[in-house]
Amino acid sequence: MALQGASLVFSTFLAPREGKSNGSFEDSSLFGVSLSDSLIADLSSSALRCKEGQCYHNWCLATAKALADTGKWDTIMACRDFLKAEKAAKSAGIAKENYTVMHLDLASLDSVRQFIDNFRRSGKHSMFWFATLQLLLEDLKKSDYPSKRFIIVGSITCNTNTLAGIVPPKANLGDMKGLAVGLNGLNSSSMIDGGDFDGAKAYKDSKVCNKLTMQEFHRRFHEETGITFASLYPGCIATTGLFRAHVPLFRLLFPPFQMYITKGDVSEYDAGKRLAQVVSDPRLTKSGIYWSWNKDSASFENQLSQEASDPEKAREVWELSEKLLGLA
Repeated sequence: MALQGASLVFSTFLAPREGKSNGSFEDSSLFGVSLSDSLIADLSSSALRCKEGQCYHNWCLATAKALADTGKWDTIMACRDFLKAEKAAKSAGIAKENYTVMHLDLASLDSVRQFIDNFRRSGKHSMFWFATLQLLLEDLKKSDYPSKRFIIVGSITCNTNTLAGIVPPKANLGDMKGLAVGLNGLNSSSMIDGGDFDGAKAYKDSKVCNKLTMQEFHRRFHEETGITFASLYPGCIATTGLFRAHVPLFRLLFPPFQMYITKGDVSEYDAGKRLAQVVSDPRLTKSGIYWSWNKDSASFENQLSQEASDPEKAREVWELSEKLLGLA
């Protein structure tokens, strides 16, 4: 039995059930899973540690339920608060027999390692963020599941080759000195480029790191293991809590602007369906791809920005992260 999926601060991992290896989402309803976002996002911006989970909470539940409702997946909720996980699953209508709650605090590497130990004892296999996938890579290689996948969520706002990506502040990792100084035990900046903290830029920078990480996993392990590594942008979910700390006028105008002017808004329901599609659809098994959707809701291979597709930066992010996590 193997697991397809990735991660989030409020995390759900899905494992195909015994005897049901075809975990396709094509005929399921919606709602459900909690996937995506590399641990490097936390390294490149401390702000994401406390915000990402709430921003994508409903979307992740939408993805989890979509896959759980097929009856072919077991859902593992990995989070700090057992009660919140139970309430979230219940509110989404996920049947009790379709999920298990396990403790995981991403702020602690000891907690990450303890979670890995508990997860291994559960008899399932999976793939998560940078640290956990690194530690469980051998487990994944041994899995006999025919379509192992590792999916990391991206964002159009970090792609400086798009209109959304050129809105200031732009994503820019610079020379990554903010990440590098962590190796010396210093904490002079929470920004990966070493600059002053900017929440919007931190978010965009973290998404660049996610895409670079996905590509580096692909280059290092896809050919050897057959694992599919991919990222996606499901569309703009204008009604999430992502902008809850923004000025009130922006929070008021942004949703209708996306809905009626750019027409780029998607519901949490549809975004969840798209993430579930990348996790399970047999047509989306190509590795190293950044998936997006057009107005007709058809998936396509999108183009990354120059920085988000820079193999040298991907290698450097990888190596710095290994050293910071004690994995080198």
